[in-house]
Amino acid sequence: MTEIAILSGKGGTGKSTLCASFATMEHDIVVADCDVDAADMYLVLFPEDYVENNFITGYKARLDQTTCTKCGLCIDKCRFRAISMIDGDVTISDTSCDGCKLCSRICPTQSITMIPSDKSCWYVGNYRNGKLVHARLDPGEENSGKLVSIVREKARKLIDENNWKCVIIDGPPGVGCPVIASITGVDKVVVVTEPTNSGFHDLKRIMELINNYRINPYVVINKSDLNIEISREIRSWCDSNGICLAGAIPFDEQVVQAMINCRSVVEWSPESEVSLIIKSIWEKVNKD
Repeated sequence: MTEIAILSGKGGTGKSTLCASFATMEHDIVVADCDVDAADMYLVLFPEDYVENNFITGYKARLDQTTCTKCGLCIDKCRFRAISMIDGDVTISDTSCDGCKLCSRICPTQSITMIPSDKSCWYVGNYRNGKLVHARLDPGEENSGKLVSIVREKARKLIDENNWKCVIIDGPPGVGCPVIASITGVDKVVVVTEPTNSGFHDLKRIMELINNYRINPYVVINKSDLNIEISREIRSWCDSNGICLAGAIPFDEQVVQAMINCRSVVEWSPESEVSLIIKSIWEKVNKD
């Protein structure tokens, strides 16, 4: 089994566009969309026969008003300021509650209980070239790294069950815990950047993270013709640091049209320059 993670230093660089193209060039592929805060691969791959599973991100405090004496002890002790007195009633804010359980332990009348926060979900579905695993982290919820690990674990299980060989991971942007959970143990990492000062800076940051793992990274410059000078600087930096530049993709409105029509660009315009470059990138990544 080969696991290929596709990352970017920030959102909007074209990471998911490249991932969707990779996912639709061959069959028997498992795609793991690990950007659980803003998953979007399902918009292009259109998975069917969904299996939906709840994910418990933590716990939230619930108050029984019928037994509450309004003593105010929980209000004084809550360090997250999630509990307040509103119109004479003690009120707990779901968005502010951190699930620490202190209030439930100190309540003299045991009016506060902790309930699982299970509004987040992970999904498995069939798409036209294989299977897609993705997730939705409920707004304001935490444990995104743990949810990423579940998505990857299920993707690996699907590979074993179907005797397939490749998992493509659409990772989250940045360098935080979800990214670490996405690349731990993978075989290859493709980093998508763009020719801007901020894009170049974020590329360097994510490379610092990847260098902590025994992974040979590949770099792809998306919309490379929008700033030739910075593209040249990125090429030179990759050469001086021994990093493989897998390819440079020029800006092409065919990519936009493909996204509008919910298709990858290699499906929408298979003979376009962009599609041919992406195919050569895929071959280069798989050849090494």
